[in-house]
Formats: sequence, structure tokens, C-alpha cells
Amino acid sequence: MKTAILGPAQRAEALARMAERELDILVAGGGVVGAGTALDAATRGLSTGLVEARDWASGTSSRSSKLIHGGLRYLEMLDFALVREALKERGLLLERLAPHLVKPVPFLYPLQHKGWERWYAGSGVALYDAMSVSSGHGRGLPVHRHLSQKRALRVAPCLKRDALVGALQYYDAQMDDARYVATMVRTAAAYGAQVANRARVVGFLREGERVVGVRVEDVEGGGDYEIRAQQIVNATGVWTDDTQALIGERGQFHVRASKGIHLVVPKDRIHSTTGLILRTEKSVLFVIPWGRHWIVGTTDTDWDLDKAHPAASSADIDYLLEHVNEVLATPLTRDDVEGVYAGLRPLLAGESDATSKLSREHTVAHPLPGLVVVAGGKYTTYRVMAKDAVDEAVHGLDQRVADCVTEDVPLVGAEGYKALWNARARIAARTGLHVARIEHLLNRYGSLTEELLELVVADPSLGEPLAHADDYLRAEAVYACTHEGARHLDDVLTRRTRISIETFDRGTGSAREVAELIAPALGWDDDQVEKEIAHYRKRVEAERESQRQPDDLTADAARLGAPDIVPL
Repeated sequence: MKTAILGPAQRAEALARMAERELDILVAGGGVVGAGTALDAATRGLSTGLVEARDWASGTSSRSSKLIHGGLRYLEMLDFALVREALKERGLLLERLAPHLVKPVPFLYPLQHKGWERWYAGSGVALYDAMSVSSGHGRGLPVHRHLSQKRALRVAPCLKRDALVGALQYYDAQMDDARYVATMVRTAAAYGAQVANRARVVGFLREGERVVGVRVEDVEGGGDYEIRAQQIVNATGVWTDDTQALIGERGQFHVRASKGIHLVVPKDRIHSTTGLILRTEKSVLFVIPWGRHWIVGTTDTDWDLDKAHPAASSADIDYLLEHVNEVLATPLTRDDVEGVYAGLRPLLAGESDATSKLSREHTVAHPLPGLVVVAGGKYTTYRVMAKDAVDEAVHGLDQRVADCVTEDVPLVGAEGYKALWNARARIAARTGLHVARIEHLLNRYGSLTEELLELVVADPSLGEPLAHADDYLRAEAVYACTHEGARHLDDVLTRRTRISIETFDRGTGSAREVAELIAPALGWDDDQVEKEIAHYRKRVEAERESQRQPDDLTADAARLGAPDIVPL
């Protein structure tokens, strides 16, 4: 299979091709569900298009807890079907579809009551493991184990002794959510899908009652395109209602946004060899290993303000610090926080006023001929959501269509990954890079690492680390624009890499170096370089200011002080 390249020329060509002739399916929304839907449709042999108003995964799909999990807490809600489905998907991703991107991660659940709690929680985790194995795709993860207080403190010395009487340790999985989506978009393109980010749907085309296409604004180059398709799939997440409003239809269900924020702190601030899962009065709190960092999250509060840039308030940050510090022997302070990010969960509105009790299951509807809507769900089950959306769209196609095959379609970079991992020392010797650098690249790009190393061969300076973010090579910034569809400095610092949340300066120290590296690939002149740097710094300052505000209203107003960038 030929690997797709998502550079500026390929984006322009994709927009032109989508407008040339009627597609079978056009997907609106470049998050995990939209990208998954495009991949599903393309691998069934359908002519497919995918458009995204901003960057790939720029909404919810880059701001999650970065976990691929069955949803242990849904067992307590007796939602066995959702957990079983998610555990099967977790196993598929770990073993077959994306072993280069999805990795096992251990969690410790501290027990606070002797006797009954160990039996109650242990039964739940045992059922979780059993359901994973019974799915046929869960044998790659270790099973849970019971720990005494002494053994628990040995694996997690960060905990207060009086915070637990013992513990359970179990495994789930994690990934870089934005990188996963960008890789899936490339996979869809490799199978023939035409894909374009920063291409905003601004209206629908209709013939009578039937939806026959969309009007798309090219946010980068200007101009509008009319893209016709037999079926349009609205996969815009928390923007579902807004997209439906463009056609004058509210739709058959309502999507409500729930805000979750996360803190990123350096690895040395929490002394532990395992992640933590803690129960709060509202939900659960995770402390998740993340390279040389920890992610602490999340909150779960209703949000009805700006959807593009949900803001974390001072109260949100205090809530997380307060709850995690209840169990930490050395408490975290504001000074320990490197990064903060906020995301919105697209929840199907129900009878409950509490967003934590709204459904995480998904719904697919066909409100008008030619229009399918998919919403709700959780990151882990994106493939099932995509399958259901395409199955629904197929009903409106005048042709026989193959069944879904994505259960057997690995993402680009997966094929050959394990062999390259075994050869990582030899690759390091050949390239002159440290073996730790090769491991880093393989776990971000899989077998596509060879493409990135070709850039280093052509320009050895790209094999050097970024000066203010030395986890990343200079080549990774260039590759983000030449191969992965990044169009702006913010795309590179926030989503193709995670520099914006992994450094205390939030990426401002790397802004100039990265902007100058990617300028040739994107055709920028000096003025555009300066504009990109200034915009990024304004965005960071606006976010810092929002995090000093006491509540959502004032935080949202502060965050909106930095508008989205528009090219010169």
C-alpha cells in the first residue's frame, strides 16, 4: 500500500478533486469519529471525502485523557454491553490495528476500607479482565493483582500511608489522541479518500427534501467549493447541533458538551511506577504516565460557552489539585503545573442534569434523505461508531456495498513496526541517533519512521533535538507539515507534538525555531513567520490568563482574547 502524504499540494489537489465529481460519501468533521468514518467508507471501495474546519483532531479528539479503555466505572453502572464493546476495541487496537500508537499502562486503585471494598472492587476488576479475555483480543495485557498496603507503597511511594489500606493494580491502554487521528486520516487517504483540513462546511446543498452536497469554504486559500455526494455524514461532535442548524434541522437528538480539564506535571513530581485511579464525589480522577510527565484529570462540568476553545478556570485547576493532593504525600502546587488543557465531551442529552450521568453510548440517525448524523460515544469505540454511520449511509446508495473491514485494516505505520522495534539498536547505529531517539520515533510513527529518517539523511541538522523541547527532533516539526497536514505553528506545537503542554513555557521558547523550520515547507515569507509566532504567543497568554480567572464565564472571555489565525 502506498503511504499517503498530506502536504500543502495534496490538500489543494484533494479539494479540487472533491469538487470535480459526485462522491459516494462526504464526511464533515476531522476528529476521531469523522476520520474513522472516512477510513471505513474508503476501505469498502466507496469514493470518499473528508473535510475539517480547523486542524485534524483540533476539537475533542486532541484533548482527551489519552486512554484507550473499557470504562471500568461503567461496570458499576451495569452497562456491560458498552464495557464489552470497548474492551474488544481496546484489544484490537493494541494487538492488530495500531500497536505502534496504543500501549499498555498500569493503574493502581487504592483501597480505603478493609474487607468489603477489596471484595467489591476486586470483583469488578476481575470481571473487567474476564470480559477482556472473552472478547478474544485481551490476552496481551497482564491481569489484575491484589496488593497489600506495603506492596502498594512500594510501587507508588508517592501515596500517603493513611490514604490506603491496600490496593488493586490493573491494566488499560493509552495513546496520543491527536497523533492517532492524524495517522488515521493518512490511512484513509492511502485507501483513496480525498481529505482536506481547514475546509469549513458553511452550508448544505438541497434538491427538494434531499441533501445532495455541501458548500465548503477554503479557510487557507480562500474561495468556496461545492462538493456533491450521495450521502453526507455529520460527524462534528460537540458541533453537531450547529452543523444541523445550517440546514434548518435541529435533528433527532441533542448533543450536550461536558468540559473536562487536565493538568500536566513533570515525572519527578509524583514518585510512582504506576498510574493511579482515584474515586471522587462526582466521578473518577486519573494520574496517567505520559513520557517524562504525568497527566492529572479530569473534571466533568456542563459547558455552553465557546466550543472551539474551552477554557480551564482557576476553580477547575484547584479542584484537581485538591483531590489529587488528598492522597499524595508531597502535594502538588500551581508551580508544578507545566501544562493545562480543556476538552469537551459530546454527550447525548438525557433526563439527567448531571453531565457525568449522560450517555456515553452513540447514536446514528438519518434525519433527511442524503444526511446521516453520528454523535455521542467515546474515543475507544470510534471504529464501531464509524461502522454504524457508514452502514446507515449505505442504505441511501444505489449500489451494492461491501461490509465493514476496518477490524482487519491496520493504520499506516503498524505494518513492520514490531520488526523495526526489534532492530532499533541496528537502526540507531546506522543513523547515528541514540537508541532512545529511535524508540521515541517508532512509538510515534511506527514503520513510517523511515520516512522521517530520510529527512535527516538529506539534512543532518534535522537529526538534532529542538533547543527548548529536546524530546523532539527538528525533523519532526518539518515532517508534520510535509507529511501530516499541519498548516500552522499551533498545529505543530499543540497536536503533531505536545510541546504546548509538556514545557513550562507552553512552547513559546520553541516557537521561533519551529516556525523557521516549517516556513519553507508551507511557503511562508518572513511576515508570515512573525505572524505565526505572535499569534501563538498571544494564544498561550490568553490561556494563562483564563486559568487565573475564578469561573467559566470570565475564563472563556479571557481565552477569546486570542482569535484564530488567518493566513496573510
